[in-house]
Amino acid sequence: MIHRRKTRQISVGWVKVGGSAPVVVQSMTSTKTHDVEATLSQIKRLAKAGCELIRVAVPHQEDVEALPDIVKNSPIPVIADIHFAPSYAFKSMEAGVHGIRINPGNIGKEEVVKEIVQEAKRKGVAVRLGVNSGSLEKDLLEKYGYPKAEALFESAIRWSEKFEKWGLYNFKVSIKGSDVLENVKANELFAEKTDIPLHIGITEAGMGLKGIVKSSVGIGILLYKGIGDTIRVSLTDDPEVEVETAYAILQSLGLRRRGIEIIACPTCGRIEVDLPEVVKEVEEKLKGVQKPLKVAIMGCVVNAIGEAREADLGLACGKGFAWLFKDGKPIKRVSEEDMAKALLEEVLSYDRKGEV
Repeated sequence: MIHRRKTRQISVGWVKVGGSAPVVVQSMTSTKTHDVEATLSQIKRLAKAGCELIRVAVPHQEDVEALPDIVKNSPIPVIADIHFAPSYAFKSMEAGVHGIRINPGNIGKEEVVKEIVQEAKRKGVAVRLGVNSGSLEKDLLEKYGYPKAEALFESAIRWSEKFEKWGLYNFKVSIKGSDVLENVKANELFAEKTDIPLHIGITEAGMGLKGIVKSSVGIGILLYKGIGDTIRVSLTDDPEVEVETAYAILQSLGLRRRGIEIIACPTCGRIEVDLPEVVKEVEEKLKGVQKPLKVAIMGCVVNAIGEAREADLGLACGKGFAWLFKDGKPIKRVSEEDMAKALLEEVLSYDRKGEV
C-alpha cells in the first residue's frame, strides 16, 4: 500500500484535489483556444478518456473572448494558462474559468501577482502556483547558478507563503523541471515542509517512448513516495496519449483503476501461439472499454494458469488453443482463432462493479 502524503483539500470547480480525493488526472488542449469548436471537441474527447481537469492556453485576447463558451460547454473544469500577460488572468476569471495557472516568475511585479491572487480569492477561483526551471526569479538563479532542486523549492516556498499571507488557500503548487532527479528532489523538499497539494509531472519530457518513460519514472517515483495530488504527463503528442499514460502509471501503482489492464508474458521459445498478434487483437477490440478489469494473456503453460487465475479474466494458451479463465477458474476451451472474440464477450458481460 502507498501511504499518500496528507494534504489540505482544495476545489477546482467541482473537482476536489488533495485530502482524501484520488489522484486527479489532467491535461492541456493542443488546439488554438479561440477555435471554440475544435477546443470543445478535444476537451470532450479527453473527458471521455478520463481527463478530469483541462488547461487551455490564453496567449491572446481572442483566446480570452472564447473562454465563456468553452467554460459553459466543457464537461470538466477549465483552467486558464496565463503567462506574461497579467490582464488575461483577470479577464479569464471574469469569463468564469474554474482555475488559473500562473508562474509568478514570469508575471513580473509582486504587486500584480498579489492583485491576481486576491481576485482569485474573491471569485472562488483556484490557482495553480507554477515554479518551472525556465521561469525562476533572477535572484535565485544568481544564488544557485542554475535551476537546481533547492532553487525550485525555495521559489515555491517563497510564493506559497505570500499566497497564504494574502489570504488565498485554495491553491496547489507545481514544481517542474526536465531533469527527473532534480524534479523529484525539489518536490520532496516541498512536501516535507507544507500540506499544500502538489501537481506533479516532468516538463518537456519529449515524444514517443522516451517521453513516456521519462514521465513515468519521475511521476512514478513521487507517487510511490506518496507525493502528488494531481498529475499531467507532458508529452509532445496527442493529449489523449497523456491521459492514457497517466492512468497506466496510476494503475501500475494501485492508485486508480480505469479500463482494461492487460498482463501478457514476454515472448520466448515456449510459446505455441502467435502471442503478439493475439495481444494486439485483444487490445484493439477492448479499446474504449472502461470496465476496471485485469486481463491476463499468457503464451504457455509455465506461468499461464497461475497468472490467468490471478486476473479477473484470462487466456492460458496452448498449441492452437487456450483455456479461458474467469475469477480464477477455467470456464471453457477455445481455439486460437476464437480467443480474442471469446475474451471480448466475457469482458463485456463481466458484472463486477468497480471504479471507472
